[in-house]
Amino acid sequence: MIEVFKLARSRDTIDLAIGTPRFPDLSPQLVEAASRALRGGHNQYEDPAGHSLFRLRIAEAMTAATDPDTEITVTAGATEALLVALLATVDPGDEVIVLTPGFEQFTTTIDIVGATPRFVRLHAPDWRYDSADLAAAFNTRTRAILLNSPSNPTGRVLDRQELDDIAVLCERWNTTVICDEVYAAYVFDGTPHLSVADVPGLAERSVVIGSWSKSHAVSGWRLGFLRADPERTEAFRRVHQLTTLGTAAPLQVAAAQAAGSVDVDAAREGMAARRDLAQDIFSQMGMKFATAEGGCYLFADFSSLVEGPPDSLAYVRGLMERTGVLLTPGTAFFADPALGEPYVRIAFNRPMETLHAAARSLLAA
Repeated sequence: MIEVFKLARSRDTIDLAIGTPRFPDLSPQLVEAASRALRGGHNQYEDPAGHSLFRLRIAEAMTAATDPDTEITVTAGATEALLVALLATVDPGDEVIVLTPGFEQFTTTIDIVGATPRFVRLHAPDWRYDSADLAAAFNTRTRAILLNSPSNPTGRVLDRQELDDIAVLCERWNTTVICDEVYAAYVFDGTPHLSVADVPGLAERSVVIGSWSKSHAVSGWRLGFLRADPERTEAFRRVHQLTTLGTAAPLQVAAAQAAGSVDVDAAREGMAARRDLAQDIFSQMGMKFATAEGGCYLFADFSSLVEGPPDSLAYVRGLMERTGVLLTPGTAFFADPALGEPYVRIAFNRPMETLHAAARSLLAA
């Protein structure tokens, strides 16, 4: 992944690798609100739990009824939210169930807190788990299951049946469900996003991780949050005070004041159009993938395009050299990197002109 980041900084690269949002456009009202907050004196420590109006805005956007005073904690991005949730939930030696392929930071964060990841494999082409495999992963040491819906990298959105199955197992084994829902704003084809906080059996044991990074295109502002019941929230806030003590006060104020400046429905429609274009481009190349149900990535199998055993990093390098288009190797997303060799991740949260430029380069090669 480090090599991919370096390549993405090349001047001539058409970067479809890194998830940094280049769509939707950053709201000018957010920028102006940040300037006003800075000039207005919001430059000191904020309540570690988060600015009260910003917490209210986050709670209002949740599909489940949420008390901003007792159930929301503002964090330094979703990255800190994940760390805080795990630090407050598991002890060294506990097990955390993780679906693979999945977001690579999950495993690293589990390692940091001294817990043990217990992997459950998702099966191509539609990236679903086997119910027997999932049930077999739970045991007396299981303290949490980490979910990501919509998923990075696969674009899968967990459906009600899957979440009901997980609820039964979490109730049986007294397990906390921690769900990264940072792409909740981007669920396509008329399907509503279903949060774990909305599912009976999960709601009372749920932790939602959220972020403004992708939905509002402010990844550098580091505005994440945790949504949980009051008892868990109290524990999260104690840990949070020892990790970062809070995120930037003026940016929280700005986000609270200009929260309505982003048209979420229009952004979702725009992202869906970019998904459709990306799928058209890479299907014309001959790659195979499941339709992205949400998020901003395709996870594509390129193995039919190469001779011999697929090598994801070599393919990414070669494609970059031939076309200038950069993708992400699939190996980083699997517990067993060898299983990721036939895959690449494609980020489509880009301006249309970037995707069209990629199409011209890729389809002419």
